[in-house]
Amino acid sequence: MKLKVITSALLFSTTLFGATAMADIRSQTVIEIPTQTIQLEQNWDKLFPKSDKVEHHKVTFKNRYGITLAADLYIPKDVIGKLPAVAVSGPFGAVKEQSSGLYAQTLAERGFITVAFDPSFTGESSGLPRNQASGDINTEDFSAAIDYLGSLDNVDQNRIGILGVCGWGGMALNAAAIDTRIKAVATSVMYDMSRVISKGYNDSMTKEQRLAMKQALNDSRWDDAKNGYATKNPRNNIPADQITDETPKFMADYSRFYTTERGFHIRAANSNPDGSWVLTMPLSFANMPLLSYANEISAATLIVAGEKAHSRYFSEDAFKAVGSQNKELVIVPDASHTDLYDNRTNKIPFDKFEQFFKDNLK
Repeated sequence: MKLKVITSALLFSTTLFGATAMADIRSQTVIEIPTQTIQLEQNWDKLFPKSDKVEHHKVTFKNRYGITLAADLYIPKDVIGKLPAVAVSGPFGAVKEQSSGLYAQTLAERGFITVAFDPSFTGESSGLPRNQASGDINTEDFSAAIDYLGSLDNVDQNRIGILGVCGWGGMALNAAAIDTRIKAVATSVMYDMSRVISKGYNDSMTKEQRLAMKQALNDSRWDDAKNGYATKNPRNNIPADQITDETPKFMADYSRFYTTERGFHIRAANSNPDGSWVLTMPLSFANMPLLSYANEISAATLIVAGEKAHSRYFSEDAFKAVGSQNKELVIVPDASHTDLYDNRTNKIPFDKFEQFFKDNLK
């Protein structure tokens, strides 16, 4: 009788869940963990010229989740003694060969040891599935970069700062709120990714729209789970030749940067035509506000935004929230969001960033 009950239960589960599900409930004795081999590009494939004023090295380091981060280390030539250091990352969906590398190399030319890293799951860094993001893990990426910089013989552990561009500006501020080793934090055209994903641009998302977003994201998990949560969304940005008069300006700006020679890089989620972020990426940010503890930031803080940037309100609100008594908001005249991605219009205030870090990493 007992056997019949078990058999009936198995038949029921097979009917309800299918043969695959039935196989999944059998006892397992071996767990196979996916492995990765990432070949680090040794040729200079960055979107900015290589400087003859600094040494450049490809390096790797792990974060506390065991993910190996790939990075570019920039060291001023003829270094004497211990120097201050800065870790840089961003924008959201970019790689170190784009904006963060430009910021890092330029600061290295001005006397800092810098590292520009690919966040977990992206670029040349490890992590599966590819093109995933997490407010927690990506905040940790900054702290792991500090661990790495502090391990170098020519870096003063008491003089380390961080700089986040675009979406990594929010992650940088979140890191500064928890990591007391950060003596100075700067952002450039920052996004609060948790705010824009959970509330929409300018907090315009209604309760009904938010519920619909959550339902769509979670409904997609049924099929996505069968694919290891690796299913990617279509390309993030339309090709520049598809821009019309109806295209919002900020979307057109993104397109002209990420899909043209100006900013295209095949490893960037925002550039790759074959797919961008994974389907479920927004779930990580939809109910985990990044700046909840911004009032606890005591490190010197510099927040830079473009006067005409659609993202300007993120910077202005973050500035109000930051608790540090040593903080400054800089609005770059006549600058859009992507004007501060590269320096083609000479609008990145590198002199300001340099002076900020020199004043506060001493």
